[in-house]
Amino acid sequence: AEGMATEDEAELGLLECRVCFERYGPGGQRRPRNLPCGHVLCRGCVGTLGGPEGRRLECPFCRRACGSAETSDCLPLLQLLEVLGPAGGSVPSALGRSGGGGAAGPAPAGLGLRLSLGGWGSLVNPTGVAACRRSGRLAVAHDGKKRIHIFGPSGSCLQRFGERGDAGNDIKYPLDVTITSDGHVVVTDGGDRSVKAFDFEGRGVLAVRECFCLPWGLDATPESEVILTDSEAGAIYRLTADFKKGKLKKCQMIRSQLISPRGIAVSQTSGAIVVIEHLKAQGPNNRSTRVKIFSAEMDLIGQMDSFGLNLVFPSKIYTTAVAFDKEGRVIVTDVCRQAVICLGKPEEFPVFNPLISHGLSYPVGLTYMTNNSLVVLDSGDHSIKIYSST
Repeated sequence: AEGMATEDEAELGLLECRVCFERYGPGGQRRPRNLPCGHVLCRGCVGTLGGPEGRRLECPFCRRACGSAETSDCLPLLQLLEVLGPAGGSVPSALGRSGGGGAAGPAPAGLGLRLSLGGWGSLVNPTGVAACRRSGRLAVAHDGKKRIHIFGPSGSCLQRFGERGDAGNDIKYPLDVTITSDGHVVVTDGGDRSVKAFDFEGRGVLAVRECFCLPWGLDATPESEVILTDSEAGAIYRLTADFKKGKLKKCQMIRSQLISPRGIAVSQTSGAIVVIEHLKAQGPNNRSTRVKIFSAEMDLIGQMDSFGLNLVFPSKIYTTAVAFDKEGRVIVTDVCRQAVICLGKPEEFPVFNPLISHGLSYPVGLTYMTNNSLVVLDSGDHSIKIYSST
């Protein structure tokens, strides 16, 4: 019963304007609008807060000021309203969580949105997500007061830890997170250029600062080693530690001469490593990315940049996150198309198979759960979206 109560509350909170408590609707004054800070109000409240001239308004939740021209339609909520239909069915059944089985929004390749977690006020500018292969828990790194949120498999928030502050184990600016098979949460901290490890209760067990210029992305191997990128040094490191005892054993550079490597993933089956390079811009809007795949022995076995993909598919791609699915295919997010794309196995690189092309606004994180659900971290609406085969 308690689970149902939280589901109902979440549904109420999601579908009502937090200012006037009226239910959102697809048109008129009840249409949900995004403020630049990420909070959402109905169009009527945006108008009221903007005053008679409608020039400036202050977000009632975080006090950030903006012009009413800077607001925009909140697409995820509009899509959810569309799925619920005029009868206003319940969110769990619309998301296929309680026997209804209907999937929200059109997603090709048989992927349906099963669950959406976090959202405005709960997560602030999230940067990384990881799944625990044993327990199904999810860890999210974000910019809130407590930097790490742990969610249970059903979506309840189990733990918040990693204080923002200046003590040794405090997290200043988390860039990515991973979970080792022995149950430790490891975070890259851009604030003091370190890698920090915690147990699931939030106790800091290890902080490594010696090796790095700017540690960025990271992923754990089945043996609880951590593979991570150093964006400033242009390198990939392998970090071996006894996390239970809080002892660093080895921090070894395994690849150098990369260009601003950030997102990284390790195949749990082959040990292959895929990394995203952020290439220097030739002009103000000319940033691009390149995906490189290395074998477990760190030989380059495939690469694909925006230009290479243009030959296959007529579009610029800007990749922010990468993962391997359990068949060893490379999956990436593309913030230009607001999509998640499968690039195939290393030997068939690159195929182009969009997995999710609706309902995302700025996908920055990607991971797979043990049950093969795909988890997408969407910093556009500060949420985690979990997709499974329908």
